[in-house]
Amino acid sequence: MPVRHKNVSYNCQVFFLNKKILLIRPKIMLANEGNYREHRWFVAWTKLKEVEDHFLPRMISDITGQRLVPFGDAVISTYDTCIGAEICEELWNPMSRHIEMALDGVEIFANGSASYHELRKMYIRVDLVKSATMRSGGVYLFCNGFGCDGERCYWDGGSMIAMNGDIIAQGPQFSLEEVTVVTATVDLEDVRSYKQKLGSRSQLAASVKAFPRICADYALSEGDEYNLLVDTKPIVFKLLSPEEEIRLGPACWLWDYLRRSGQGGYFLPLSGGIDSSSSACVVASMCHLICDAVAAGNRIVLHDIQRITGQTDYVPKDPKELASHLFTTCYMGSENSSLETKTYAAELADQIGSYHIGITIDVAVKALLSIFSAACSVMPKFRAHGGSLRENLAMQNVQARVRMVLAYLFAQLSLWARGKSGGLLVLGSANVDESLRGYLTKYDCSSADVNPIGGISKTDLRKFIQHCAKFFKFTALEKIYKAPPTAELEPLEEGRIAQTDEEDMGMTYDELSVYGKLRKQNSCGPYSMFCKLLHISSSECPPEQIAEKVKHFFRSYAVNRHKMTVLTPSYHCESYSPDDNRFDQRQFLYNAKWLWQFARIDAEVQKANNAIHRIQSDIKKPLEYINSPMVNSPQALNSLGSLNRQNLPNSSGVVVNSPADWNTCRKVPMLTTARVVKIKEEAQSSSQPVQTMNYSVIVKDLQQKRPGDYSVREDSIDKYVRYSYPGRGRGMKMEMEPGNPTW
Repeated sequence: MPVRHKNVSYNCQVFFLNKKILLIRPKIMLANEGNYREHRWFVAWTKLKEVEDHFLPRMISDITGQRLVPFGDAVISTYDTCIGAEICEELWNPMSRHIEMALDGVEIFANGSASYHELRKMYIRVDLVKSATMRSGGVYLFCNGFGCDGERCYWDGGSMIAMNGDIIAQGPQFSLEEVTVVTATVDLEDVRSYKQKLGSRSQLAASVKAFPRICADYALSEGDEYNLLVDTKPIVFKLLSPEEEIRLGPACWLWDYLRRSGQGGYFLPLSGGIDSSSSACVVASMCHLICDAVAAGNRIVLHDIQRITGQTDYVPKDPKELASHLFTTCYMGSENSSLETKTYAAELADQIGSYHIGITIDVAVKALLSIFSAACSVMPKFRAHGGSLRENLAMQNVQARVRMVLAYLFAQLSLWARGKSGGLLVLGSANVDESLRGYLTKYDCSSADVNPIGGISKTDLRKFIQHCAKFFKFTALEKIYKAPPTAELEPLEEGRIAQTDEEDMGMTYDELSVYGKLRKQNSCGPYSMFCKLLHISSSECPPEQIAEKVKHFFRSYAVNRHKMTVLTPSYHCESYSPDDNRFDQRQFLYNAKWLWQFARIDAEVQKANNAIHRIQSDIKKPLEYINSPMVNSPQALNSLGSLNRQNLPNSSGVVVNSPADWNTCRKVPMLTTARVVKIKEEAQSSSQPVQTMNYSVIVKDLQQKRPGDYSVREDSIDKYVRYSYPGRGRGMKMEMEPGNPTW
């Protein structure tokens, strides 16, 4: 809670006991990354292990009967243990406060946290909490908030208790409850035994500077029966899948937003595609959560739903029936819309239970175009009808913007037309990848009041659709999943879709996810992103193609970045969200030519191609291995003499003992797996002509029948041959062709 101490505002954790304030502990490490901007409001407490007197306001003093209370970095000592405080970001910091507190004898750590939800983030919290007690022992109470922060984030709960490196209690991650309580019974003697076993910890603890201690006239283990209690055993923390997180998180956020806004429900332009269907499924999930909460006896949720619907005796039992009160969907078709998407939208709306409307927008579009034609004496045309790219884009945008105007018209008046009070909040359905790429029309249906999927990638949404088809039994989603993503803004070809999103964007949604993560998580610009991606180059995707994809992404990003300044407030869910409000604060005016960066990419492409050409040239030539006594000092082949096999007449010499003897050329890696290697042997003597024998050797790392023996195949007959090295000036030449199988 915020506390003003000496006219300075601090973010504090306050400890109470029997209506008395024991300690006000100010936050020492403030969060200033991601969606956190604590420095806007608070100052970090910098007086480590110091306490000052805080004068309580009169309204608080009248309740507690106290005038002065301790304020600062201290711990609380009871009769049987010592309790310390750690606040949110301090757990995530490399110099976490629990480290010194544990060394100073603190056995219980209380962390009041405000950690917002992000996909695949929970396991990080679990690891941090477990590690906090694994290294120094103790009991860690991690308490996280629930609910919408009034903006784009949702505090998802997930409170837990850990002891000596194990999770022993877990709270719900998503819930409509105002308060949840997580409890566990622990044996403090187990903590002390654990600490005693850590010898290096004890050595450090003996020299640590002590914290100020606030003495509390209290014991956690009072009474005669506490020894009869059974301590809580370790559990395996249950992690939700990303699809379950998407089903629950945005739904809880929408419920919080609806009940606090005072509106009568949600309105969604339902196109029959994956994105708008995902938004619809989130609302359906919200209705399920409401019915479950009411069935469980949550009177606050019941009171809120009665207020929203205007029915004081209404008790929701069926999510589908509840959706008919809270959710209105509308298919806004045009001459460019297909019959399939219209059917998909109607089927899904029926299965969810929403009040569904079907309209056409052609009359409004033609009216706007006629105004332009009357003023400018020209009529724009689609590209399919002979128009230019500029005309084609304008013809698409006017349809999209008409849908936005109609969406707000229906949101304001549809309940009135049905004889109900209130208005509806307009839902958006642009995903995080389309926002990042700028593949949306400014002030079209992406412009809404809130967007439950605006922070989720297309890849995750496709998996979410499959999850909802199974979980909610929405069979319409199976057809929607198989349909290609399309905006349906260009004319159909013989009644079939002629436009797809990925073709329009010039990249796939999977590629967009990769670009987005590199841009935000890895802080990559064009050149560094290209370098990160260069390792995936192949004959199917050469460096030139990777370079062009990266350039195309950053051109599109630069040209469309201005759209992020008016992006609909979206549920924060993805770590590479381009939301300009506070998560991804960047300039919106870029030089789309990226002159220096693109020039560096071109130079790197040339270097990569040269390197690939050299490698390919080396592969095409036989690789040569020479058994020289001097490793990494190859000698010219023409200076080598013969290498005789010991089963040939007059052969003598030393034995080749391992593949290391053949690894003498710097360009050739050590043979660590079995390969079939071709041998060309030349036997020379002064009295006989040159004898040449060709055969193959199976070289396997130290897999020998006897020292110096290697399996040989000659004329399809396996035999064992001992090689000899007669002396200086003699050698063996092996040629390995590319593509030889590994044994």
